[in-house]
Amino acid sequence: MKGQIIRIIRDLHVVSFENKEYSCKCRGKLRNNKVVPLVGDYCMFDKDKLIIEEILPRKNEFQRPPVSNIDQGIIVISMKKPDFSVNLLDKFIISMELHKITPIICLTKEDLCTKEELEKVYDYLDYFEKIGYKVISNKNIEDILNILPNKTTVLTGQTGAGKSTLLNKLNPELKLETGEISEALGRGKHTTRVVSLFELNNGKVLDTPGFSALDFFEFKEEEIRNSFIEFKKFTCEFKDCSHTKEKECVIKEKVKEKEILEERYNDYIKFIEKR
Repeated sequence: MKGQIIRIIRDLHVVSFENKEYSCKCRGKLRNNKVVPLVGDYCMFDKDKLIIEEILPRKNEFQRPPVSNIDQGIIVISMKKPDFSVNLLDKFIISMELHKITPIICLTKEDLCTKEELEKVYDYLDYFEKIGYKVISNKNIEDILNILPNKTTVLTGQTGAGKSTLLNKLNPELKLETGEISEALGRGKHTTRVVSLFELNNGKVLDTPGFSALDFFEFKEEEIRNSFIEFKKFTCEFKDCSHTKEKECVIKEKVKEKEILEERYNDYIKFIEKR
């Protein structure tokens, strides 16, 4: 039988098949071949013996959190407590791009901002929309529900930004635990401890403890460069221009002309330097 792993608790792998759940263990050959099952994996399993026999090829995968086969990622980003950060948003977006996942920006806590703070953040978000990213608010539940059908969606973002709160709004029956913000640290507590895959509005949603692996060591410089989608709109004189030290770089010129957001370009430099 072909099912999908929707939850992993220690050595038990909960497999969904025809709207039923089966708590399975893995066949020994998977461990011997160093195959580590992830939430989101499609698998072949024996529903009578409750054994997972094979993990099927993945569309994509993360190890922290351990999830796979994701179509789109809703990046839940707080405007206040914790404060909005272009750098952190870029980390999430580029991580999604590198894993071939469609990023969607979801704003929370707009009501905590002053008019001046809102205007500053909206200026940034106007830029992200202009280059092609969808921006939604957690207040518009219908808009979020409408992007879920026929997709596997992961919720990620800042700790304390309101991921579990958003899931509770989308489906009150989930009753997920939510946490408070630490005043000293300016961030929230992790309230999601087990990675789970939920059925929601004819789609699937992953609730995770958050993405702790936001470095890009495994990726080449050109892969990171190509993940900044606005760079692709301009052609440099040199085919393999790194957009760093080259004198005739069009991208650097567009940054000066404010056609490319300077903070985004600075993040690009940081990301390739810290590889």
